[in-house]
Amino acid sequence: MNLKSSRRHEEPEINVVSLIDVVLLLVVFFILSTRFADEGRLHVHLPHASAVPIEKVSGEPLVVSVTQQGGYLVNGRELINSSPETLRAALLKEAGTERKIRVTLRADARASHQAVITAMDVLGRLGFSEVNIATLKEQPAGRP
Repeated sequence: MNLKSSRRHEEPEINVVSLIDVVLLLVVFFILSTRFADEGRLHVHLPHASAVPIEKVSGEPLVVSVTQQGGYLVNGRELINSSPETLRAALLKEAGTERKIRVTLRADARASHQAVITAMDVLGRLGFSEVNIATLKEQPAGRP
């Protein structure tokens, strides 16, 4: 008499496909909900603007313009080249020893970023602390 059954016994196994799906969903959830560290970014705290009128500063304002080609104009006079040394000399000639005068930086929207930064760097190194950047007010949509 044969006591063994004719059916084969299957080994119990764990279905890991469902487990992999759940783990993958958890990984995606944690990736999307995690706030990444901004270690490589420059942290800038922008100033707040108000509708309060700006105080008048004595003396004529100094206007530094940056052209599309990266050239500079100081109070409407074009400089012979676009080197920082030439810009520095022109600013010293126009401002003299006065460093409390207001400086307006007018840069063409198509000017290179480097040309604008160079102008700001020269102004900062000379000690000008009141540097304003001229912009145009945006027109509301639908108005020419």
